[in-house]
Amino acid sequence: MARVADQAPNYAGNAPFPHIVIDDFLPPSTFARLLEEYPHDQNDPLWNNATHTDKASGEYVQKDKRNIRDPLRMPPTYRQLFWELNSHAFLDYLAQLTGIANLIPDPNLRGAGIHQIARGGFLKVHTDFATHRDFGLDRRINVLIYLNEEWPESYGGQLELWDPEMAGPPRRVLPIANRCVVFSTTSSSFHGHPHPLTCPDGVYRRSLALYYYTNGRPEGEAQPGYATHWRDVPA
Repeated sequence: MARVADQAPNYAGNAPFPHIVIDDFLPPSTFARLLEEYPHDQNDPLWNNATHTDKASGEYVQKDKRNIRDPLRMPPTYRQLFWELNSHAFLDYLAQLTGIANLIPDPNLRGAGIHQIARGGFLKVHTDFATHRDFGLDRRINVLIYLNEEWPESYGGQLELWDPEMAGPPRRVLPIANRCVVFSTTSSSFHGHPHPLTCPDGVYRRSLALYYYTNGRPEGEAQPGYATHWRDVPA
C-alpha cells in the first residue's frame, strides 16, 4: 500500500474539498475490454432515461443523461468490475485513501452505474443526497471513472469542483480515458459539469459512478436527507 500512503495526504489537502485525480486507474487490458463491451446501441432497453428537471422551476438540472444501474444486466467486464470495486480490498483502499473507516458499498447502485450524457447535455453543480433512500446509510464517497477515448477540451464536460461560497474559480478535471476521481461527499462538496456539451452528435460523455456509505458520520458534516441541492455558477 505504498501508493496509497503517498496519495492520502494529497487527498486530504486538495482544495476546494478532499479529492484526488488518478490517471491510468485500471489495468490497460481491463480498460480495453470496457471499451469493447460498451453498450453503444441507444435503442437497447438497458438504458434508462436520467434527465431531470427542478420540481419548483421546471428547469433542467440534469439534461440528456442516460444510465444503466443493474449489474446483472451489464456486459460481463462491467459486472465484474463493479463487483471488484465493491469488494473488501477496494473498500480497504478507499478507507486508507480518505481516512473514512467502515465503508459500505451499495448493491442497488442508487444514482450510480454506467452514465452517459449526449451533446447539449449537462449536470448542474450540486451536492448529493446525504442519506441512502433504501438503507438509511450516510453517503460519504463518490468514485468516478471516465471511459472517453478521445475527449478534447473543446468538447467541454470538465468536472468542476466548487468552494462552498461558489466564488471560484473551480478545480476543473477533463473526463479523459481511464481517469478516476475520488471525492468526499458532504454538504459543501459542490460539483458538476454545468455547461452544455459541444461534442459531435453520437459522441457521449461516458463514465462509471460508484458511491460508498457509512452507518453514521461526523456531526455537522451533512444534514440527513434524500434531496440533491443545486447551485447556479457565477456568470
